[in-house]
Amino acid sequence: MVAYNPVLRGKWTLKKFNATVINDIWPEVLFFTAVATMVTFVSIKTPHSLAVNPQLLTVLGTVLGLVISFRTSSAYERYQDGRKMWANISITSRNLAQMIWIHIPNDRPPRQGGSKPTPLESIIEKKTMINLIQAFSVSVKHFLRGETGVYYEDLYPLISFLPKFASEAATEYTDMLPLWQASEEDEHPYDHKIHGTPRPESTPASLSASPAPSSLGWHSFGKRTPKPKMFDPEKALPTVSSHRPLKPARNPPKTSIYDYVPFLLIFKWLAKPFSRKKKSVIEGASRNALGRKIRPIIEESNVPLQITTYLSDYANYIMRSGVLQPCIAAGIINNISALQDTLTNLGRIANTPLPFAYQMHLRMSLWIYLFLLPFQIFDSFKYLTIPGTAFSSFLLLGFLEIGQEIENPFNYDLNDLDLDGFCLSVQRELHEITAHPLPDPSSFIFSAWNQPFAPGDRRTAAELVKGQTEYGHAEDEHGGLVSVKQTLLRSWRDTDDMTREKKK
Repeated sequence: MVAYNPVLRGKWTLKKFNATVINDIWPEVLFFTAVATMVTFVSIKTPHSLAVNPQLLTVLGTVLGLVISFRTSSAYERYQDGRKMWANISITSRNLAQMIWIHIPNDRPPRQGGSKPTPLESIIEKKTMINLIQAFSVSVKHFLRGETGVYYEDLYPLISFLPKFASEAATEYTDMLPLWQASEEDEHPYDHKIHGTPRPESTPASLSASPAPSSLGWHSFGKRTPKPKMFDPEKALPTVSSHRPLKPARNPPKTSIYDYVPFLLIFKWLAKPFSRKKKSVIEGASRNALGRKIRPIIEESNVPLQITTYLSDYANYIMRSGVLQPCIAAGIINNISALQDTLTNLGRIANTPLPFAYQMHLRMSLWIYLFLLPFQIFDSFKYLTIPGTAFSSFLLLGFLEIGQEIENPFNYDLNDLDLDGFCLSVQRELHEITAHPLPDPSSFIFSAWNQPFAPGDRRTAAELVKGQTEYGHAEDEHGGLVSVKQTLLRSWRDTDDMTREKKK
């Protein structure tokens, strides 16, 4: 595999430039370069020399470099842990879906005091649970991004059928289950006269790929979100109605000039007292008044937990039905527990930054070091003190900012993990599993396309079991086993010889 160079590949755009840390550190680099310029010209153009003894330069520089290296390494470790946790979600989702789809039979015994489920009902039941597995990864994505509730274009269609109230007769908000108590309940109150989402009319198969209703194109401010014409993965989801507008599956913070020149936010913050607007002047922005990126607050969310609860309840229902082998039942329970464990670890990564005292002391120490740097190196560098200080500031501040950038890799920055891509990958894999027709193995093993003993014997399985061969009659259970073993041994020798390159 040949790794490509991300610097040389593709065109350089403002979006790609914003993925670097240059736009985050250039005001500080400019400030320390100005200090170096002042020290250089005062020392050269005037009789006063600002140079000081550089004995502490080596010791303090080494210690500070080690601390910055630890800061960056710990942040990258969290980045890698986040990627591993999402790999665990993908693996566990596949395993759980395969166990449900393959090992839970379609032919069931009659229900207690009821009729026998038809194969179609069993398939619908299993496919519904697999859709909940898909909804779990989507709900984790929104949880890590600080997006509460279930009313999203990529989540609500997958769980809209779940119960909304504690009982059929309940009509009060206090009786609503935790899954549906969204944070914007005051903005879009639930119609308590309806016990669920209105059932959509049946859609013909030829129209299954048509766009969703208009409510699926709304975001939290009530305006339609423009989407690319060529890529709209939400079209693959069920088409359902909603009593309120659904927010988009991806809702990154707005991009403005302040993302490219964050230093200008200071002037906007200073103008806040003179503004007649009651709202904050930087509301909705992705940076604060000091130009630092605003990280979303990860609030407690019960959506992934509620989904795993429904999956556990389904596992209990299947085990009570007596149609599941104990080892498969244990595997289903273990995989559901693995999803919950992964959710906890992801929450730990998102909610446990490095202590503020550590980060602040490190940044202040670096600022003091860079401020005093030109005073210590002037005697040796003269005019080169200016570019030397600029390069040192760029190098050290860059590594410090990289650690801050990748510490929480679950947001919308270009350096963050592609959570949307991970969720779509899980969706494709689960649909690929349910596309498996569950055929009888004998229907494809003994076919004219299968050569099980190649390269020792290149006859097909249909030819081997038909008629009389050196392996014995097809009706003979034990005849010809010695010949079979000899053929397999010959296959190993031929394979070993054919797969080793002969050196001349």
